[in-house]
Amino acid sequence: MEDDFDMQQFPADEPEEMDMDLPEDEADSAPYLKIGEEKEIGGLGLKKKLVKEGEKWDTPENGDEVEVHYIGTLLDGTKFDSSRDRGTPFKFTLGQGHVIKGWDIGIKTMKKGEHAVFTIPSELAYGETGSPPTIPPNATLQFDVELISWRSVKDICGDGGVYKKIIVEGEKWEKPKDLDEVCVKYEARLEDGTIVGKSDGAEFTVKEGHFCPALAKAVKTMKRGEKVILTVKPQYGFGEIGRPASDGFQAAIPPNATLQIDLELVSWKTVVEVTDDKKVIKKILKEGEGYERPNEGAVVKLKLIGKLQDGTVFLKKGHEEEEEPFEFKTDEEQVIEGLEKAVMGMKKGEVAFIMISPEYAFGSSESKQELAVIPPNSTVSYEVELVSFIKEKESWDMNTQEKIEAAGKKKEEGNALFKAGKYARASKRYERGVKYIEYDSSFDEEEKKKAKALKIACNLNNAACKLKLKDYKEAAKLSTKVLEMDGGNVKAMYRRAHAYMETADLDLAELDIKKALEIDPDNKEVKIEYKKLKEKVKEYNKKDAKFYSNMLSKLLEPHKGAQKEAQAMSIDTKA
Repeated sequence: MEDDFDMQQFPADEPEEMDMDLPEDEADSAPYLKIGEEKEIGGLGLKKKLVKEGEKWDTPENGDEVEVHYIGTLLDGTKFDSSRDRGTPFKFTLGQGHVIKGWDIGIKTMKKGEHAVFTIPSELAYGETGSPPTIPPNATLQFDVELISWRSVKDICGDGGVYKKIIVEGEKWEKPKDLDEVCVKYEARLEDGTIVGKSDGAEFTVKEGHFCPALAKAVKTMKRGEKVILTVKPQYGFGEIGRPASDGFQAAIPPNATLQIDLELVSWKTVVEVTDDKKVIKKILKEGEGYERPNEGAVVKLKLIGKLQDGTVFLKKGHEEEEEPFEFKTDEEQVIEGLEKAVMGMKKGEVAFIMISPEYAFGSSESKQELAVIPPNSTVSYEVELVSFIKEKESWDMNTQEKIEAAGKKKEEGNALFKAGKYARASKRYERGVKYIEYDSSFDEEEKKKAKALKIACNLNNAACKLKLKDYKEAAKLSTKVLEMDGGNVKAMYRRAHAYMETADLDLAELDIKKALEIDPDNKEVKIEYKKLKEKVKEYNKKDAKFYSNMLSKLLEPHKGAQKEAQAMSIDTKA
């Protein structure tokens, strides 16, 4: 809308009440319309009639740069302006007051390619003054509008410091995170067009950033292949100091300079913290296929190269022409813990670089490997390709008999690991055993009896594991599960009492022990536990008595001091 027609919001002398703010949900509402149907938008008299449906589902937002063709007429059909007559689409920023209020409201309801007619009351157009000579006072206007396209412009930091305008949409939906390593192309310019920074392939970790703070902020909002233009205020650029010209830079950046940066996210390598303590880190070099990953008990085949930090290769498997891939079964301690954890998060065909701290590698001992000796306390790395894997059969793929057999097998594996002192791994076996038979509604009566016996055994043995691992709350929970199925189970009472004693729930422990002795008066283990409980109660009673005695002494100290002071004053008075 150039030359003879200015799409201003309102004349400067318009009464204040004319500049209406709509509630956000009303202003942004896009009513469903059939072709030829007309509806009111926002409750202030603005009407929209659909002429042609648009594409997809999304609509522009405030701040987006939209491009439209339009024809403006009065209600009597008099045409006062047309971008079509000029042959040039009209571009403006939505929601910034660059156009009349009715446009800012109405165009936010349109999809790309949509064609609609808006009837705009004077209150949302040019009001009482009109726009002489073409638009009379208090005129209701009609605009035939086609939304050709728009470019999304986002305030990505929420403070106006960095605006991002999307030039080319990216692929898929994933976006880089702080630990990821990105590759970008960029060109940074001052407002006068002077180039102050440029790269055709800068690589950096998002968290560490590159060039100026805005780049790290922006790439976290971008998809692979996305191209944008950033408008960067000084606080996300080079601030009040600027940057002098130096080697590698084409020009100095003045203090408080606003920058324009063309930025393309070429690619990135996803970096994952495999363990919560950040001591096993995986960098994905090549994405794998699908969504499936190995489960516990899966048989995996790998190509791998193991290296020390100085580059010494200590293991190489599956890379020679006739050599079979390296094979192992997860959850069997056949490889170091860090490697196993990382591989269980990989997809078929994925290639990754894995860095493993000593705690999840070979620990504080020297370890002789095929190609080199690993010194104590070594951080090691692996380049791994997951060639293939066969998952252990999941419960939903089994019939009832298979579920019962699988649960029994896990119980036996757990028992063997418990005897070997491997309590954490034994606990996991018992947990998996219970999962196979957790839901038994489809079992017949005989199968339900077998499943119940296995659930009791697995939960009871798992409670013993948790006691060994000093996870007393979980031990109590597991014992309770057993007692819910078998109220007279003495072992469950004994183990829960033990857990309660360790968490200082002595009254609850006493209830379990007394009930166990009622059922089995001669049980030696329970008797020993009862003796320990009595000793613990005495110990706690002594501590309580001492605590309250000390507290009472402290409370009495001020009174004793006051008595002494009174005595002293009394003596002085007599003197």
